Amino acid sequence: MFSRIVVQDAGKEILDDFGVPSLEYEEGYWVADAIEAVSTIASRTTKAGAHIFNLISVEDVMIREANRLNGLVLNWSAVGLANLHVDPLTIRAKVVVDATGHDCEVCRIVCKKIGPKLKTETGEVIGEKPMWAEVGEREILENTKEVYPGLIVAGMAANAVFGSPRMGAIFGGMLLSGKKAAGIILEEVLR
Repeated sequence: MFSRIVVQDAGKEILDDFGVPSLEYEEGYWVADAIEAVSTIASRTTKAGAHIFNLISVEDVMIREANRLNGLVLNWSAVGLANLHVDPLTIRAKVVVDATGHDCEVCRIVCKKIGPKLKTETGEVIGEKPMWAEVGEREILENTKEVYPGLIVAGMAANAVFGSPRMGAIFGGMLLSGKKAAGIILEEVLR
């Protein structure tokens, strides 16, 4: 809901790659129009083949014999809010990214359904630590990885899953996490 976003130098490189203009706020920090950044990145990623589901909730996951997440069970968010009984949609996927933010909803569903099988110290979602933006920004890249076969965590979900601090209002780490997740997906899909 910010009208402007702030990114550090590394995040600015991603904005530049997408053609999103930014202005230097102070040394090492750049400001961009939030709506232009989101709409441009969303447009270019969908044109490249990504699927973004709007107003959808994940109800369940699909895991088959290979012990690999290979799909999701989805429903419209309004169906859940209205407490309606509407059959969900199922989709298959080679790779799923949990970028659901602080709630890391997909990872929580995996733990609920099959127990502590995530690649964390406990096998479960550890939960985010209190806000410490500098550390959270640094650790988000370490935490962006495959957490269960076929499931990658990115953004704040990655920090929540691995127990790192939440971040402040600097968005460069989020962009860098998304870029790293995209690289992991390409490696996985092209294997």
